[in-house]
Amino acid sequence: MIQPFVDVQLLLPELFLAISAMAVLMAGVFLKAERTRELTFLGALLLVIAAVLVPNPDPAAASGFDDAFRADVFSLSGRIAVFLAAAVALLISTGFFRQEKLLRPEYVVLVLLSAVGMALMVSASDLISVYLGVELQSLSVYIMATLNRDSKRSTEAGLKYFVLGALSSGFLLYGASLIYGYTGSTQFADIAAASMSGEPGIGLTFGLVFFISAIAFKVSAAPFHMWTPDVYEGAPTPVTAFLAAAPKLAGMFLFGRILVQAFPGLIDQWQPVMWLIAAASMVIGALSAIVQTNIKRLMAYSSIGHMGYALIGLTAGTQTGLSGMVAYMLIYLVMTLGVFACILMMRRPEGMAENISDLSGLSQTRPGLAMLFTALFLSLAGIPPFIGFFAKFFVFMAAVDSGLYILAIIGVVTSVIATFYYLSVIRTIWFAEPAAEFVKDNDRTVSLTAWASAIIVTAGLIFLVGPFASVADAAASSLFPAAG
Repeated sequence: MIQPFVDVQLLLPELFLAISAMAVLMAGVFLKAERTRELTFLGALLLVIAAVLVPNPDPAAASGFDDAFRADVFSLSGRIAVFLAAAVALLISTGFFRQEKLLRPEYVVLVLLSAVGMALMVSASDLISVYLGVELQSLSVYIMATLNRDSKRSTEAGLKYFVLGALSSGFLLYGASLIYGYTGSTQFADIAAASMSGEPGIGLTFGLVFFISAIAFKVSAAPFHMWTPDVYEGAPTPVTAFLAAAPKLAGMFLFGRILVQAFPGLIDQWQPVMWLIAAASMVIGALSAIVQTNIKRLMAYSSIGHMGYALIGLTAGTQTGLSGMVAYMLIYLVMTLGVFACILMMRRPEGMAENISDLSGLSQTRPGLAMLFTALFLSLAGIPPFIGFFAKFFVFMAAVDSGLYILAIIGVVTSVIATFYYLSVIRTIWFAEPAAEFVKDNDRTVSLTAWASAIIVTAGLIFLVGPFASVADAAASSLFPAAG
């Protein structure tokens, strides 16, 4: 087949979404405001179609655009997960935005464009394509965080995110320029060859550290996490749900591809850095979450800790470790979207309730919602037999297999600490005196998402651990032959 057609076929889902985003933008201009809800459902449908359009990996056409993008099983699983997560985030947003009078077509456009950027991130195999994907995703989310222009919290959150995001973009570009300067190429394959040919230059190591710092910011790993609590609290809750799920997965997949495909020869240099980032994320996430009273800030520090657990797999630097990271992120995606669907049901007549104390006695006023919160928090804590236990088990075993015993011990200890604040919320739900009852919303997509997530984390022991592990193994194995 002629190469331009191969290239187009490779990025067909992203091209489809980009064109669809422009069409939705034009439709939003001409349609009445009350039709925006239909545009939201259309956006979710377009994302599902994009997931279906992701091509199966073909060794004969594994790369496109002069090897700037890769189409392997790793890319396949990441793109599908990103598209489906974005679709769910769109679906659970309609009720909230309708109640808050924030239902605007530009939100749908921004989610679609952000999904394009994230899909490019998980497929990129060139420094330039990495930057394009990261910035397209980031610029869209900056705007989404400030969607509620009348809210000082939302405006402040978006401004902090934008300023610190610009700093991380500077790190990314400076790191890329150093890597290019010392290897003479922007393509991962050439960088890998340079990193494995003799003693790497100190400039290449510095470039890698700057690059790691920039991506660590995108996944809110410590010590680059400072934006996370304020943005999670200030952004509209559906935006927080989206931000906590899909961009984190895309960032972790990008982390994996860069370290494994571009810098296999520098593992002795990047493994200690990743060790420190993983350990700091777990410790800061666990200790800081204990004192939180806002449920969204609690989830912010929870996500910081979970990124630390996922980074344990990457730090191992093995196929088993990368497989554990992929499985962890897929399971984290389900748990996080489920929790935020539950948070979206915390509404009273005067508006959204965000304090943990608002959940007091929920078991007496809304027993169904109480069971959902309980199942999802127990899974986030990693308590067996919930599926979150197996997510941590995979990465801890990878660390032990690679001799990272201290990191694994830190992971176990911080998991115990994290269990305390998850159980504290559950205690508030089941044993505290009832607070004012939440309004029963008629938005079925939110309740269906919450119930589906709770069922997955509960029934995962029997039905889903195997499939998650199989997908993760296939994704990881597709990178390591290229690295070798």
